Amino acid sequence: MNWEHHAAALAERVTDPDSRWRDAVAGVPRHILVPNWWERGPEGWTLYRGEDDPQRWAQVAYGAESAVTSVGGQHADHAAPDDHPTGRPTSSATLAALVVKMLRHGRIGDGHDVLDVGTGAGGLTAHLARRIGDRHVTSVDVDPYLVDAARLRLAALGLRPACEAVDATGPLPGTYDRIVSTVGVRPVPTSWLAALRPGGRLVTTIRDTALILTAWKTPDGGARGVVERDWAGFMGTRHGADYPPGPVEAFEAAREADGEEVSTGRYPVADVRDGWEVWSFLSVSVPGIEYDYEECGGRRTAYLVHPDGSWARAEAARFEPPTVHQGGPRRLWSELESVRTRLLVEGGLPLYGCDATVRPDGTIHLSRGRWEATVT
Repeated sequence: MNWEHHAAALAERVTDPDSRWRDAVAGVPRHILVPNWWERGPEGWTLYRGEDDPQRWAQVAYGAESAVTSVGGQHADHAAPDDHPTGRPTSSATLAALVVKMLRHGRIGDGHDVLDVGTGAGGLTAHLARRIGDRHVTSVDVDPYLVDAARLRLAALGLRPACEAVDATGPLPGTYDRIVSTVGVRPVPTSWLAALRPGGRLVTTIRDTALILTAWKTPDGGARGVVERDWAGFMGTRHGADYPPGPVEAFEAAREADGEEVSTGRYPVADVRDGWEVWSFLSVSVPGIEYDYEECGGRRTAYLVHPDGSWARAEAARFEPPTVHQGGPRRLWSELESVRTRLLVEGGLPLYGCDATVRPDGTIHLSRGRWEATVT
């Protein structure tokens, strides 16, 4: 593979001509870090091996999408061609454009010691080590195999940052000028605040949202910053090989039950996960809410569930008002419709650009004008 050509084209696409990250992106053969991956198809998750299709390999490694490398805790490196794992993705090789975005928000300079939270395939670690030198880079992940594989593959590229297998919500190995996370957290782990040096900067996403939080360490042990006028979405932190089971019973009810309340919805059914501002605001307002969506035969169906047993199902053709079934202690579809109404009435939602204060216990307080919310 002529990886230099692909890497140079990628660098040109995702960085500005004068970007400090351009040479770092152009200098990393990313395909070495992603030899195998999963793609979702008609039979579920299907294994792809780069060596079997070099052209597809180049498209995945240097393309515009993240490549899922582990599903339900099963690594693509360990899979057989006829394996079709079930469950949620648990690791991926993040697309370079998103990696560069998070690094830019880090405001990383020469001499800074940086912690990369969420090693994954090692892409961000590689670009960071190329830019500031591997002795200034530490990368951590909860998955020991990912850490070992990344360490070996990075070493093959001549890069030897510190890579350690730790649960990032617990104690961290050292102190740092910058912490850049490609996993979502909610709240900010207190260990991150303890590991951040005075005047240091934190960059992460708030779990279950598309909100990028940037904050500077404050003397009280917390941090103060903003929700950037930008967006990104990552998997959330976990404590083992896989995530715990979701609210299965609530989803079953949402798919089958008649509901305690049946009504006609105000707005057409849409996949609100594609409307990042709406979904993020709903997730902040109703912590723990989960969503699913499907299209079949010209009809759209959306499902909302919550760990408290609440659920909602809305179904309609594209532009029709939906029939909405809801059950449990709260009306989740009504919560969503109130967010969509606020967006239309006010022309926007008060999340992006809002002030953010991270208290020493990790709680995130958001505020803008008369609106405020606390993320725990």
